[in-house]
Amino acid sequence: MTDHYLISPILTHLFSVILLLFCWKKVRLQKVISISSNAVIMMIAVFLWMKVWNQGILSMQGGDWQAPYGITFVADTFSATMILLTAVAGFAVATFSAAGISKQRIQHGYFPIMHLLLMGLNGAFFAGDIFNLYVWFEVIIIASFVLMTLGGKKPQMEGAINYVTMNLLASVIFLTAIALLYGLTGTLNMADLSLKVALVQNRSMVNVTALLFFVGFGIKSAVFPLYFWLPSSYNTPPSAIAALFGGLLTKVGIYALIRMFTLIFPPDEFLHYLFLFVAIATLLTGAAGALIKRDFRKMLSYLIICHIGYMVAGLGLFTKSGMNGALFYLFQDIVVKTNLFLIAGVIFKMMGTMNMDRLGGLAKSHPRLSALMAIAFFTLIGIPPMSGFWPKISLIRESFTTDSYLLLAALIIASFLTMYVMMKMWTDIFWKAQTQEIPQGKNSFDELRPHHRQLLIIPIAFLCLLSLALAFGAEQVAQVSNRITTELMEPQGYIDAILKPNSKP
Repeated sequence: MTDHYLISPILTHLFSVILLLFCWKKVRLQKVISISSNAVIMMIAVFLWMKVWNQGILSMQGGDWQAPYGITFVADTFSATMILLTAVAGFAVATFSAAGISKQRIQHGYFPIMHLLLMGLNGAFFAGDIFNLYVWFEVIIIASFVLMTLGGKKPQMEGAINYVTMNLLASVIFLTAIALLYGLTGTLNMADLSLKVALVQNRSMVNVTALLFFVGFGIKSAVFPLYFWLPSSYNTPPSAIAALFGGLLTKVGIYALIRMFTLIFPPDEFLHYLFLFVAIATLLTGAAGALIKRDFRKMLSYLIICHIGYMVAGLGLFTKSGMNGALFYLFQDIVVKTNLFLIAGVIFKMMGTMNMDRLGGLAKSHPRLSALMAIAFFTLIGIPPMSGFWPKISLIRESFTTDSYLLLAALIIASFLTMYVMMKMWTDIFWKAQTQEIPQGKNSFDELRPHHRQLLIIPIAFLCLLSLALAFGAEQVAQVSNRITTELMEPQGYIDAILKPNSKP
């Protein structure tokens, strides 16, 4: 089914960027425009998701060129769900940013660049052509680099150099793989590739191309051993920016991996074992890194790496139950990681530090806020019936069923280490007595105007409620994951929606 309003989330973000540029120095107006725009995009995303759920896969050809020629945009259940979660995270971060980002950063283009980043993410999720996926990835890199360096502090610049260096390397590898793929097949349309790659006689070159895509997307996803850039980058910018990065940027790499290796390169035996090995190593090294850190945001950064392993594990198992677990984990992880970095921002405003040796006493000084934050902590741990519990159980059960005992052990160990790290965080930040006085002028939270404090707390509460909805609506989320898995592992519907759009009623 062809629908030209498919790209409305992209166009709305683009319009917001242009409008915000005309309000360059008007800080209050920029805040209103950004929050309002993200609210509208969230409603558009809900409508689009419901349209896809009820009517099936939607596609659009730029300029009405017949596929596989021209620019293809596709919304299946997977991409529509990612668009919806991106809109939710964008709305929460925009609201938080209204009080959590300094006036100087806003006057130097924070909100336009944030919308440019969100536009790039939407474009990547909608891309039905692999070269255009590369173009959207470049938009994401440019916008995220500017956001990371905004403010110009030395730690930010160092983190940004690590970030952009590795992502440019990933882009070079990605572009090389695209060139090889085009040489092998003569097409870059994903649906067309799904048919033509299977017919290529030179299987060795196909395998090399698949590995190049895995390395390129693996760098962007921060899988083992390509993750070392992430902890040194994500802890340097303001918490609102870190929340966007931690919640969404690595997930677009995972999205690309899942899309590529279900539609174009279904894993053979070698890729199957490679994915399982990478998943195991990512789970264990990420958890080990979190164990030895004492900075709250650095610990969260290593937990991002660790939990990427759960998603790669589902791809490695490549069974319906395994993919269901990976997708469920992906969806809830976007919500909880975004929320935890926002929580880190509030804690920093309260205490003036992220060093857990100097934190403490928040449960006594802010009991209601601490109870709210506990929801995000328990969700990440996966305490039943929180949303982090159900996908872990699905992956653990499937690992046992398929005799993947090393993966089973890694999943269990990573789960217990995550619980230990998060309980240690909770004890050090909330329960223990505060060991040091807050330096004069460091506690900016209590000095904020009431409506500014509300702008910081409302998005956290909103994401906590969404986490609870995912937990108590786990059966419905599982239905969504199951439908996505069916569309991914039986891609004929995706192919027909692009190459034969008029064949559907």
